[in-house]
Amino acid sequence: MGSINIEKWKQELPEFRQKTNELHAGTFDKGIYKGYSGRYGSYAQKGAKSNMLRLRLTGGRLTKEKLGFIVKTFKEDGVKRAHFTTCESIQLHDLNADQLGKLVEEAWDAGMITMGGGGDYPRNIMCSPLSGVEKCGLFDVMPYAEAAGEFLLGFIDEKKLPRKLKVCFSDSPENVPHATYRDLGFTARPDGKFDVYSAGGLGNCPKFGVLVAEGIEPQKILYYIKAMWLTFSTYGDYENRGKARTRYMQDACGGPEGYKKAYLEKLAEVIASGEDLDLDVKPYEITKTGDGSICSDKRAIEQKQEGLYAVKWHPAGGNPAPASLTALYETIKDMDAVEIRIAPDETAYIINLTGAEAERVIAATPDSAATVFETSVSCIGSSTCQVGVRDSQALLKRCIKAVAEAGIADGALPQICISGCPSSCTGHQTAPIGMNGAGKKVDGVMQDAFLIHVGGCHRQGEERMGEQIGTILTEEIPEFLVKLGRAVEAAGLKFEDWYAENADELKAIAKPYLERS
Repeated sequence: MGSINIEKWKQELPEFRQKTNELHAGTFDKGIYKGYSGRYGSYAQKGAKSNMLRLRLTGGRLTKEKLGFIVKTFKEDGVKRAHFTTCESIQLHDLNADQLGKLVEEAWDAGMITMGGGGDYPRNIMCSPLSGVEKCGLFDVMPYAEAAGEFLLGFIDEKKLPRKLKVCFSDSPENVPHATYRDLGFTARPDGKFDVYSAGGLGNCPKFGVLVAEGIEPQKILYYIKAMWLTFSTYGDYENRGKARTRYMQDACGGPEGYKKAYLEKLAEVIASGEDLDLDVKPYEITKTGDGSICSDKRAIEQKQEGLYAVKWHPAGGNPAPASLTALYETIKDMDAVEIRIAPDETAYIINLTGAEAERVIAATPDSAATVFETSVSCIGSSTCQVGVRDSQALLKRCIKAVAEAGIADGALPQICISGCPSSCTGHQTAPIGMNGAGKKVDGVMQDAFLIHVGGCHRQGEERMGEQIGTILTEEIPEFLVKLGRAVEAAGLKFEDWYAENADELKAIAKPYLERS
C-alpha cells in the first residue's frame, strides 16, 4: 500500500494544467481526458470548455477554516457556482484551466485533498452527518470515518482498484449514508461495535450489500478496508469497465454467500500478514455548553449536548449561492466549536450552536427549504454533467414551483430524488419517489422523460428498491406531483402513511401520464 505524497502529486500538476488547456481548446480527446482528470477530482463539464473541481470532505465535515477557503475562491478567484454533492463533498463549477490548476493546489494546502475525487479511486468517505451530536446516534462514528479517509488516500496510486470505491459509516438504523448498500459500509451497534456490509451499490444491476461481519471492534476497521481492496483485485472484472464495481462480485462469486466466503478469506490474509492496522482513535469531545438561550425554529435541532443546537440549511437542489455561503461564513467564523456537516441529501447542518447563535445562523440562511418536498434531491444534471441524460436540476425547480403555487400541505409529498441518468447519484432507486432521466416516444417522436420509481426505503432493516412504474414526460411531472399531493392532502395524512395504504391509488393517478404515447 502506498502513502499520501502531496509533494509528488504537486509535481504532476503542470501536466494536468496543460491537458486541461488542450481540452478547452478542442485539441485533446474528451474521453481520454475524463479517464485522466478524475484522478485529480475534476471533470470537464458539458461542452468541454470548463471544469468542475470536487473538494474531498471526509464525512462531510466542513470546518470554518475550509469554508473560509471556499469563500475566498468567490472573492479572489472568480468562482461563481458551488454544489453540495450526494457524496458529502462540495464541487466548484465553471472553472477555466488557470482557475482549476491554481485551486487544486490551494485546496490541498487548505486541507481539502481533491485526489481520487473522480475516476477509478476511493471516493469521499461518507458518514451520518450529525454523528456525535444527534440524540438517536448509537455512538460517534466520525473519528473512524476520518481515519478511514486518511488510510484510503494511500491507495490513490495503487493498481487494480474498482471503478469507484465508496466507503461509509452509519451511526444509527436511519442509515442516512446508505451504509448497508455501498461498496463497504460500517453500521454502528448499541454495543459500541460495527457490523460490516460489502459489495452493494445502486445504478445498473443494483444490489444491497452482503453482511460479511458482525460485532467488530471499531479499532479494527482498516483490516476490513484492506480486505475489500484485495477482494476486488482478485475477483473484480477488469475486462468489462461497466462491471468494474464491487456489486458485480456477488454474481462472480456465486451469490452473497460465495462473496462473503471470498471476502473473509482475504480478510484472513490481511490479518495473517502481521501488518499492524489497529487504530488508536479517541472520540471527539465537545466541551462547549449552552448558555441558556433557546431556539424554537423548526430548522433547529436539539443536540444531545445540553443547550446546543444544529441548524438545518437546504438550498434548493444543493446549490448554495456564493453570497449565501459568504454570509454563513461571516456569521459563524468567530463562534466557538461551530462547524458544518454536508449530508447525502445535499443539506448542510451547522452544529454546536447556542440558542442565540442558532437564531443568527437561521437569519443568515433564509434561502433554506421550507417544506419536506423542497428538500428534494437532484444531481447536477445534464446541463453540466457530460454523461447526464436529462436536466434534473431544471425539473426539480419546476416541481418545487408548481407544488408551492398549488399550496400543497407540508408532508403531503415526500423528499423525492431525481437523477439525470440511471447512475442513481441521488439514490433514486431507494427513495419514496425517485426519477431518472429517460426518453419516451410520443406520436413517433422521442421526447424528454423520466423513469419513475416508487416505494423505496433506505432505513437499515427495511431496505427495498422502489418499483419502476413507467416513464412520464418531463413537462408533465410537475402536474402529476400536484395531483398526487392533493390526493394525499385530502386524506389528511403524511405521504409515507398514505402510501402504505394507497400504493394502487398512486399508480392510478400516474396512469394517464404513463400511458401517453
